[in-house]
Amino acid sequence: MAKYKLEYIWLDGYQPVPNLRGKTKVADFESFPTLEQVPFWGFDGSSTRQAEGHSSDCMLKPVAVYPDATKENGALVMCEVMLPDMKTPHPSNARATIQDDPDDWFGFEQEYFLYKDGVPLGFPPGGGFPAPQGEYYTGVGYKNVGSIAREIVDTHLEICLEAGINHEGINAEVAKGQWEFQIFGKGSTTAADQMWVARYLLLRLCENYGVDVNWHCKPLGNLDWNGSGMHSNFSTKHMREVGGKDYFEALMAAFDKYKNEHIAVYGPDNHLRLTGLHETQSIDKFNYGLANRGASVRVPHSFVNDGYRGYLEDRRPNSQGDPYQIASRILQTIATVPK
Repeated sequence: MAKYKLEYIWLDGYQPVPNLRGKTKVADFESFPTLEQVPFWGFDGSSTRQAEGHSSDCMLKPVAVYPDATKENGALVMCEVMLPDMKTPHPSNARATIQDDPDDWFGFEQEYFLYKDGVPLGFPPGGGFPAPQGEYYTGVGYKNVGSIAREIVDTHLEICLEAGINHEGINAEVAKGQWEFQIFGKGSTTAADQMWVARYLLLRLCENYGVDVNWHCKPLGNLDWNGSGMHSNFSTKHMREVGGKDYFEALMAAFDKYKNEHIAVYGPDNHLRLTGLHETQSIDKFNYGLANRGASVRVPHSFVNDGYRGYLEDRRPNSQGDPYQIASRILQTIATVPK
């Protein structure tokens, strides 16, 4: 038997954006524990805006387990929050409401800023701005990416891969101090679970550097700097295997019909980002376009060339969006379109 360090991870009850929380349980196992072996665990919901002090118990239900390469015998345990009966999902538990099918594929592109001393990495201390946007996107060299950002994002990539998270890549983004990583998963909950754990690992890693991750979609306000999105690529079995122009046009009509419902769960303060500028469409409009990064939905050339089959990219979700809610809304809209 060996002692394993199980780091339980969950989403708290803060609104409009939940925070990640974590605490560690030490338990004995003969080998790396399976999901079925990891027990429920309780926590004080009155300290996470998930319960009142006079009845504070909430329960953590493990839903996925990943190796933690940063610790000997370490495990990362993604959880749902349940009520004390251990059967009823807590009202803050968005994961429990999502429809899930392994044939529904999602790829999330997470943009974010790295901040130190209240400003993005690379911004002059005490005020002012670096050179305008232009060379930072996929940039290399100290003047473009600084001295520690590359180490952070490369280390994060390694930790995610060693955890079995389907991390698909990284790049420096358009604004100074802005980066992106991509997570892909077959099944809406699988993709969203891995995105949340990847976010957790980045936050935890940045503690070592005295750096914060700023997930806000427009941290630099109305200035001429790009905001941060979480572009969401999606594909169902029908989209990949049948598709067709008529189905695609009906799908886009449904996305237009429910545009307000989508925006409602695509992350707070999106009106600051979806302005029609900086590679976005206006928040009150819906459009789609071939290879158009200023559209609500970008249609890849490969999709059209393959008979309107494959995947589409919804560019409206922002960097603070909850992937559980985003995937759920996309699937709800798709379900309204006859096959």
